[in-house]
Amino acid sequence: MRSMHASQVQKNVDVDEVHRIPPQLNYKYLAENAEAVEDNMRKRNYDGNSAQLLKKLYLSQIQSLSDAEQFKIQRDEVNKQIRSAKSKDERQIYIDQAKHLKEQLRVAEEKASAIEAEMVTQALMIPNDTHPDVPIGPEENAKILKIVGEKRTESYPLLDHLTLMERLDLVDFQQAALVTGSKFFYLKNSGVWLEFALIQYAMDKAASRGFTPIITPDVVRTSIAYGCGFQPRKKESSQIYDISTTSTVNTTTPKLCLAGTAEIPLAGMYAKKMINEDELPKRMVGFGRAFRAEAGHGSAEERGLYRVHQFSKVELFAVAAPGQSDGILQEFRELQEELFTELGLCFRVLDMPTEELGASAYRKYDIEAWMPGREAWGEICSTSNCTDYQTRRLDIRYLSSQFKENVGPKDVRVPWHIKEKWVNYCHTLNGTAMAVPRVIIALVETYQQEDGTIKVPEVLRKWIPGQPSILK
Repeated sequence: MRSMHASQVQKNVDVDEVHRIPPQLNYKYLAENAEAVEDNMRKRNYDGNSAQLLKKLYLSQIQSLSDAEQFKIQRDEVNKQIRSAKSKDERQIYIDQAKHLKEQLRVAEEKASAIEAEMVTQALMIPNDTHPDVPIGPEENAKILKIVGEKRTESYPLLDHLTLMERLDLVDFQQAALVTGSKFFYLKNSGVWLEFALIQYAMDKAASRGFTPIITPDVVRTSIAYGCGFQPRKKESSQIYDISTTSTVNTTTPKLCLAGTAEIPLAGMYAKKMINEDELPKRMVGFGRAFRAEAGHGSAEERGLYRVHQFSKVELFAVAAPGQSDGILQEFRELQEELFTELGLCFRVLDMPTEELGASAYRKYDIEAWMPGREAWGEICSTSNCTDYQTRRLDIRYLSSQFKENVGPKDVRVPWHIKEKWVNYCHTLNGTAMAVPRVIIALVETYQQEDGTIKVPEVLRKWIPGQPSILK
């Protein structure tokens, strides 16, 4: 590959800068509550040093900004004295002072700018706050809120999904490993119709509840993924598939990655936007492919479809005002429970503990289905309230309805310092409506018949050609 000229390298830097969304983080809050932030980070299994370092940086920046302001005041005063000097020598003295103050101001401003950059780096390592009712600790501390249905038991052995699906020629991992790599698969024959049926069912169910249907792009800017909280922690490998280009023609391509979930492009739909409060909440249901670079280690409990690098996913997403988000989280959970109840699965609902929240979630519920062939519970979906974690990083705000009552329409021309006090950050929420491979596992293992065929749940039959009741 030919090396790029310096001008081409500069173009690459510039295009990323143009499309970069500077995070609007509340440094004052983080610094003034450093001890509480540090405690929250420990509970979520994060390195808490960022909180204390950020506090020191914040105090140092305040001093640098104060110094810069004083130098500006002194500079302005000296400029006045230059203009009113009564002699050339006196004027030169003031000019020398002005040059010295200009240099001091430059140093102070550069220091403040450098501190700001380091503050961003440290603040981005800090996860969201945590709901006070969230259990503390690792995954085993999850609180079971309810169990729906009963585990299937039979007098004959219940097989795992991979055995069943390979016998029915519904899936092929071996040839996919040759073509692409391990943990990729071909879905075949009736397995294809089962996937399409699950997607149609979930999309239709959400749309009937007023969710706007969206098909999302599977490629996103890496900065958008990071803004959603998918930036890996220190000492962790990334789950993101980065996309690089070796093109010497288009040298202005920004850094891109494959979306790990439709949540990322759905959040990106509202990046750098300001919404009228009376337009909130905005509910969406998006379909996309999910790509995960980390897919487990091939253990017996992860064989087959349980952890794969690429899969179809239907995602619930909402942008809301802060006062709406708690209610929408419950709404998402109720819809998920309805989906899996109608599919006839045995499942349990978990209030997930601090170490399982990731970076963005303020509170998260998981639903695990009983998978008879695995003889274990397996996660099939989750739903999270991310409060303003993502919106501060993607600049998603709303204009309070009180602005219209007190000032005028959204587009009325008023100085920003007047408009700003009516502007707040939205909350975002996400929830899995259908992670297709995991649900296929639960369905195949739950609805297997003694002869090796698979019964099709009633609610899916209309989406399958011929509306079969049995896959064979």
